[in-house]
Amino acid sequence: MPIYEFYCEKCNTIFNFFSKTVNVSKKPKCPRCKGRLERRMSVFSCIGKAKEADGPGDLPIDESTLENAMGKLATEAENINEEDPRQAADLMRKFTEMTGMKLGDGMQEALDRMEAGEDPEKIEAEMGDILENEDPFALESKKGKTKKQDPFRDETLYEM
Repeated sequence: MPIYEFYCEKCNTIFNFFSKTVNVSKKPKCPRCKGRLERRMSVFSCIGKAKEADGPGDLPIDESTLENAMGKLATEAENINEEDPRQAADLMRKFTEMTGMKLGDGMQEALDRMEAGEDPEKIEAEMGDILENEDPFALESKKGKTKKQDPFRDETLYEM
């Protein structure tokens, strides 16, 4: 008995549907918003290198670009004055420019405040909750748009 995957663009979620028969044409409604679902090919195997969970493969940038940027900034990072928030902010700006990563809104505000010379500890105390709940980086695509968030996977098995 097959299990089919369907994607809801509105909910950005992939749902699993169990069918008592092989059914290639039926399209159920979204369990959340009752909208249209689009059938997806289920992934069942993968060829390539394995990656560790929470490892470099989870970053929104390829490892060689990251290593290149870190190498170029390593000497500069060793020589910054830790008492000057402007220098740390400048280093972060250079890093984002070299990698093509875009700062989240909260991180952008924190960096702007550091560039203005504010104390990083004060910024963290005032913005800690915002920064904690935000993905600090987003990779921009070639067209300048932010990469769309990967779909959520609803683990419930619905009946078709």
